[in-house]
Amino acid sequence: MVSETVVDLSRWQFAATALYHFLFVPLTLGLSVLLAVMETVYVVTGREIYKRITKFWLRLFMINFALGVATGITMELQFGMNWSYYSSFVGDTFGTLLAVEGLMAFFMESTFVGLMVFGWDRLSKGKHLVITYLVALGSNLSALWILVANSFMQHPLGAEFNPVTMRMELSSFHALFFNPDAQAKFVHTVLAGYVTAAIFVCGISAFYLLRRRHEDVAQRSFRIAALFGVLGTAGVITLGDALGFIGGHAQPSKLAAMEALWEPEKAPMAFNVVALPSQEEERNLFEVQLPGFLSILVTHSLDGTVPSISEIQEEAKMRIRNGIPAVQAMERLGKDPTDQEALDTFEAHKADVGYGFLVQRYAPGGDLTQITETDIELAAKDSIPEVWIIFWTFRIMVALGLLMLGYFVVAIVLTLSNKLKQSRRFLRFSVWMIPVPFIACEMGWIVAEMGRQPWTVYEILPTWLSVSTHSVTYMVVSLTGFVLLYTTFAIVEMYLMIRSIKKGPEEPDEIELKQRGQLPQTQPATA
Repeated sequence: MVSETVVDLSRWQFAATALYHFLFVPLTLGLSVLLAVMETVYVVTGREIYKRITKFWLRLFMINFALGVATGITMELQFGMNWSYYSSFVGDTFGTLLAVEGLMAFFMESTFVGLMVFGWDRLSKGKHLVITYLVALGSNLSALWILVANSFMQHPLGAEFNPVTMRMELSSFHALFFNPDAQAKFVHTVLAGYVTAAIFVCGISAFYLLRRRHEDVAQRSFRIAALFGVLGTAGVITLGDALGFIGGHAQPSKLAAMEALWEPEKAPMAFNVVALPSQEEERNLFEVQLPGFLSILVTHSLDGTVPSISEIQEEAKMRIRNGIPAVQAMERLGKDPTDQEALDTFEAHKADVGYGFLVQRYAPGGDLTQITETDIELAAKDSIPEVWIIFWTFRIMVALGLLMLGYFVVAIVLTLSNKLKQSRRFLRFSVWMIPVPFIACEMGWIVAEMGRQPWTVYEILPTWLSVSTHSVTYMVVSLTGFVLLYTTFAIVEMYLMIRSIKKGPEEPDEIELKQRGQLPQTQPATA
């Protein structure tokens, strides 16, 4: 059996690589669409200023895109390196989705991005615009298939567990693709990317306006991004509510952790605005509540209730007891696949086989006949994720979302009333807003992934059973190497971004000199 240290280090490594990678993803998703919007304005109006705007933001997009690809490829290596049993367990289903993502989305995006960068003078306006839209489509299709794969881990639909092969075998691609969790999560995540790109563009545009540089590009970019962002933020909040509603039914343990709901409550249930959850004492040491708001937010009614942590743990105990015979039957089938009695036993208990796996970590030598009531109690407690982390990351995400909505409302008012340049405090605030959507996206990813624990595939495959059998030394070296590599990627992106932003968009005289082949070695000042 794999040691807990190896399990923890494997989780830390995947978390580190995923969080690093997710710094690049939202900006790629949002900027690709924002570029298409900007170029559409150029094609429709014929004004060269919008071509300059599009080409400038394209330069920043390409820096982010290149490093996003690099971090994404290395992240996928994690499945084979540290999660070999998981890869074998879900390969028929999860692997299919990743293959489709590579063939349908990533290849399309990577192919057309070269034409988008180098095709300005080789393609007509209309053809180049189509290429830009195809890049945006490829980026968002890539996110779609990745999120469908992730949603299978959150709410496994469209596959059946085969006790003989020990694999989740694809049974319905329709059910897999149209998983309600996948559809809500895709729109929520993509819109979060749009908001990220909008604030990124607004912040850099504000930087230019504060220094009175490239004001023609900055003002127009700010206005387009602000309009884009306010719509995106409203969508993120709306779809976030829908995702919480769907997730609350699919993963009640995550919802209970998000709300730090330890004991059953009668409707209408109070909402914990602020709390200090204690996992050891299984209560909140401190809390500030809004009466009745939890029922309204989660069930959209005053008489709705959601399961508490104590209720979920009691149900887990029953499912553990029911899941133990399923695992024992599987062990018999491993020796004799034709054992009909074992197959019948498994069919009778297969709904809870994951809970049998969950408690197996406490069985001496994996022998489930040695399981005690104390072991069942411990496994039932394991079925609840780290409450204080989920509780606070969720609230940080929501608070930042509301902050961004308020920001965009003010931005719209100022830019449409032509008072943006005079509002220097707001411009300075805009620059400081740049990291906010990135933090919000990271918080959302933590809620989604840590809230699924202790499962890699919810209620079917526990995390402890999913990892490869590496040594602690190997994991320490591997984790250190990946953190250093990804930190280097992040530093490189920051350097290239800052350098490109300082240079700014090309001025009309600079473009003309380039077209004539007469650009001097020392470029003219752009102030």
